[in-house]
Amino acid sequence: MKKISIIVPVYNEEAVIEKFLNQQLIPEINKITTYQFSIVLINDGSKDKTLEILQKFTTKDKKIKVISFSRNFGKEVALAAGMNYAKSADAVIMIDSDGQQPPKLIPKFIAKWEKGAEIVTGVRSRFTKHGLIQRTGSKVFYWLLNRLGDTDTVPGSTDFRLIDKVVVAEYNKLTEHNRITRGLIDWLGFRQEQIEYVYGERMAGEPSYNLKKLIKLAIDSIVSMTTRPLLILGFFGIFLIIITSLLLLFWLFEQVLFNDPLSLNWDGLTILGIFTTFLAGMILLSQMIMALYISHVHSETQNRPLYIIDEKNSRNL
Repeated sequence: MKKISIIVPVYNEEAVIEKFLNQQLIPEINKITTYQFSIVLINDGSKDKTLEILQKFTTKDKKIKVISFSRNFGKEVALAAGMNYAKSADAVIMIDSDGQQPPKLIPKFIAKWEKGAEIVTGVRSRFTKHGLIQRTGSKVFYWLLNRLGDTDTVPGSTDFRLIDKVVVAEYNKLTEHNRITRGLIDWLGFRQEQIEYVYGERMAGEPSYNLKKLIKLAIDSIVSMTTRPLLILGFFGIFLIIITSLLLLFWLFEQVLFNDPLSLNWDGLTILGIFTTFLAGMILLSQMIMALYISHVHSETQNRPLYIIDEKNSRNL
């Protein structure tokens, strides 16, 4: 019988975690008798009674395991710890503990996995209760990530995923600390499928992710997945150098050599402004050169593998 581990990061969820487990997750997996399930709950340094509630579940149900951090390390680290713990499972499913990602879709995830998909990603088709700012911010984030990033990310993709053991093994080899789980999983490649779902409302309590944390997540996602932002100002500097060089050449011929036949009456302040802009372009260009070296250092310190072999599709090795 195949083993599937369900990873649930939990942080200050005393108002919702018991309801989520009893009313959603446990009943859904109990319906599936053809697989051996375990639930790995990662207590990410909760300061309320979350850990106490989780420990009660472990005494009642042997398939429920709890990993408790000494402090809050963040959701990305919690997911990494869960995947490292569940590395012996045939597949891993990641899901949030607030009820916004429906466990009833787990059979559909498994069905796509059994048909050959090594990564099955939950994609938000729409929100139930999110304002214009959240929806617009999400669209802008994925637009920027796909324009600046080195891999294509499906807009609306989430951490609600099923991951085959071969992908988990490769993910566990990654050593970088500032990691974005969904971005790294997309970077790994392998055969991917998507399942759309409606992002629901929280069952209870307040979300731990505020606007500040969401902005930080977006910035970390872009920084960890690409070095292109380092080069953008450099290209702008090249543009400034070209424009100001042309203007200075035009001034030299029109004003100095031909004695201002167009009567433009260039004064010293105008020439000073053009020359200052030229110097600004040179500074931006020098920063671009530095950025190229920094990008190589960034790539080396991430210590990602040069390539990843898909052993299922490799032959006669």
